[in-house]
Amino acid sequence: MNCLDFQGLEAIVNWRKFQIFPWVTALALVLSTILTACALPQVNAQERIFLGLSVEFLDEYELPKRPFQDTPVGGLSGITYDRQRDRFYVISDDRGHYAPARFYTLKLNLDSNSSDSPKIASVDIESVTFLKGEDGNPYPIGEIDAEGIAFASPNSVYIASEGIARKGLAPFIHEIDLETGQFVRDITLPKRYIPDTAENQTQGIQDNLGLESLTLNPRGFGDATVDPYRLFTATEAPLVQDLDELDAELPPKNRLLHYLISDGPPVLISENLYTLDESIRWSLYKGLPELLALEQGGHLLSLERNFGFLGFGAKLFEIQTGSATDTSRIASLKGELKKVEPIKKRLLLNLQDLGIELDNLEGMTLGPRFSDGSQSLILISDDNFNPDQVNQILLFRLKL
Repeated sequence: MNCLDFQGLEAIVNWRKFQIFPWVTALALVLSTILTACALPQVNAQERIFLGLSVEFLDEYELPKRPFQDTPVGGLSGITYDRQRDRFYVISDDRGHYAPARFYTLKLNLDSNSSDSPKIASVDIESVTFLKGEDGNPYPIGEIDAEGIAFASPNSVYIASEGIARKGLAPFIHEIDLETGQFVRDITLPKRYIPDTAENQTQGIQDNLGLESLTLNPRGFGDATVDPYRLFTATEAPLVQDLDELDAELPPKNRLLHYLISDGPPVLISENLYTLDESIRWSLYKGLPELLALEQGGHLLSLERNFGFLGFGAKLFEIQTGSATDTSRIASLKGELKKVEPIKKRLLLNLQDLGIELDNLEGMTLGPRFSDGSQSLILISDDNFNPDQVNQILLFRLKL
């Protein structure tokens, strides 16, 4: 019997329930309960897992290719937002060949005349901060590949270097003083991420495919001495020991790391399996360049990028880590993993559907709220210091 059948029956029962059959009143209550359940919206399992986010594309902006304080503005691989100062910090992946490793401070100016559909009026480059290693000096040329950046209130940023496997250089995550660029501390990575040798590798990150993503959860004050926070990063592509070289049908298996940052040593909470999207055809390359933690614990956005004969592509996913298996004790993720639950994903947007030419999108952050209170989302591209590419900034509205 469906809900409509019950509704017809309830009408009959309600007419008779005050007549000579006292048991009808009880039956009416039962039917009323059933009808109430029928009236509730039917929610499937996936809708219960995810937040029901959506994104609205608002604008595209091209940051001009011009020098700033004797540095070429390019290679913009990561972006993060400082809400208190209303400023963005953008990392360059220059390995020191054009100028020392650095990040820029940007001011994004919105068009106040378009509250319904905000646009980017202009972007000002205000300063450049050069990064310094543990010895207090700039990182040596060719020994850092800074790809990720995340702001930590009140005066720090974390940076992720994806490592350079062919030179035997390990990936790393460093906390850096926001004002001076000085090294503050290191986040210890598991040994399985460290290349065991520059040649004939058997473990560790692949060359130029290490840690690109970096994000902190936006809850609390962000100051670890006041309110501990969470840090997330992931490999751009599988570790060497996780490669399914003999089975191309299996999706690439990345690993996502989750740390607790407090006033003591950073603690690795968990590691989870992240499988890359396999629906892209004619792709020469695909990878995971960015993550973005949301206020709701265990929920993030992920940006997957691909490149092929048709140019660059990108997809935006909502991901949920709560039910994923901790893989920190699994030496290799090769083969079919029947007992390992991966991070759950839901496609939010295929950016190729926007009808604009995409560049090499690598960075993503939440930005300021719009005048109506809704949340902005910003993506930025890495032009690879290539004159044929651009520093592309995309503006979205993130809706819940």
